[in-house]
Amino acid sequence: MGEMLRANPAQVRPTTRTQLRGWLRWTLGIEVPGTAVCNGHGTPLDYLEHVFFERPGDAVVWANRGGGKTFYGAVATLLDLLFKPGVRVCILGGSMEQSQRMFEHLKWMLDRPWARPLIDGKLTERGVRLINGSRVTLAAQSQTSVRGHRVQKLRCDEVELFDPEVWAAAQFVTRSAVCGGQVVRGSVEALSTMHRPFGLMHELIEGAGGADPDDSPGSSSGLDGGGWKVFGWCALDVMRRCEVERVCERCGLWEACGGRAKTTRGFVAVSDVLDQQRRSGREQFASEMLCRRPSRSDAVFAEFDPAVHVRAVEADEALTWVGGMDFGLRDPLVMLWAQLRPMADGHVCVEVIDEYVQTETIVDRHLEAIGRRPWPRPRWLGVDPAGNQRESQTGRSTIDLLKAAGYTVRSRCSTIAEGLTLLRRRIAPAAADVQLVIHPRCGRLIESMASYHFDPQRPRDHTPVKDGHDHAVDALRYMVMNMPGGAGAVKVRCY
Repeated sequence: MGEMLRANPAQVRPTTRTQLRGWLRWTLGIEVPGTAVCNGHGTPLDYLEHVFFERPGDAVVWANRGGGKTFYGAVATLLDLLFKPGVRVCILGGSMEQSQRMFEHLKWMLDRPWARPLIDGKLTERGVRLINGSRVTLAAQSQTSVRGHRVQKLRCDEVELFDPEVWAAAQFVTRSAVCGGQVVRGSVEALSTMHRPFGLMHELIEGAGGADPDDSPGSSSGLDGGGWKVFGWCALDVMRRCEVERVCERCGLWEACGGRAKTTRGFVAVSDVLDQQRRSGREQFASEMLCRRPSRSDAVFAEFDPAVHVRAVEADEALTWVGGMDFGLRDPLVMLWAQLRPMADGHVCVEVIDEYVQTETIVDRHLEAIGRRPWPRPRWLGVDPAGNQRESQTGRSTIDLLKAAGYTVRSRCSTIAEGLTLLRRRIAPAAADVQLVIHPRCGRLIESMASYHFDPQRPRDHTPVKDGHDHAVDALRYMVMNMPGGAGAVKVRCY
């Protein structure tokens, strides 16, 4: 096999996992990690085996920074181009620069004496075609670019950076085809680290029904007969074998590694991982290098824990019911229902029972939908004082419409910081049980509480980013701000 590989690697198609690993070693000079170091993790070879041999299911690769995601995506692309004549592959990155990074790896692989004659025409900056009819193209991060493709393989790199609408459009560009006598499934691959709680990678891995996105990556199947399959590895799984002279108990990685790096066969230097650990925060390192959980270092509500604050509490009509509302037209209008449960220590626990989230609908239609919910009418609604502004055409404000519908409305002028402080006190009181509970049906509010964050590029700016997670939080903030004692001596306006 070695002589044949040296003569013409494109004519020697691997048929087993072992042959695939050997082909890559002989042809590209790379040793692909095939045995996971951490329990429950996968390996780059697991991913390549899955996509090259057309195993059922789309692939999600959750791996560490510098863990080879982009490189192995390029390896998978090379294998497809060589051994599946006529195949169409599209590389779609979180940015065009990210797409070009994967393509640069592919160009490096094709720049070999045996591979150059296989290129049909010139290798451009936006793709390449081989003489067997296979082709790879790069797509920009836009709906227009994505919708113009029809391919068998869509490789999406750094999906955590994707525009949600582009990602949604990308799900419809694949189609199966027979390439060189082999059926090639229309499939999507998502490769990324996991930067954010409830981000796109969190949703994909959670939807796969396998690895716990709040713990660590693994290798798990999605839906029966297809679905997503997760391949995850961390820095320890792709690290070079640790030097014999390095004393484990004195190593900064001892807590995570436990000496396992003495048996690894990866490509990342131990010293590089140690330097990255030294330069980063504990949570950031755990998230981006050990792939244990999304970083919460810039979270507004770092203490929010779904295991603690999300419970299926029973609705009790005997309790006092209140509401919170954030107005919106193109942005969503959010309405929250909550019951106030007295606690043994004299405090009150806010139990959010339900939410209503809808966009691009006039207030009258919102109120009709809200009125059909089965809950008691809130004693009052906490709203944004800006709701007093009257529309130029109707001469009526949103608060006027709420009053006409029979609601008692409370509004209180305050800063965002004041409201967030009150919410934090309920999430993690100094000397009491938690005073905020959210029912699992309130998915948007739960996601927003976990994802609401400050701009990590502007550490001195204490104003949260307005990226869509603010609306549900604002509705909750208006509710809490307008509770008795909610903001000191500031007067509440009731309408």
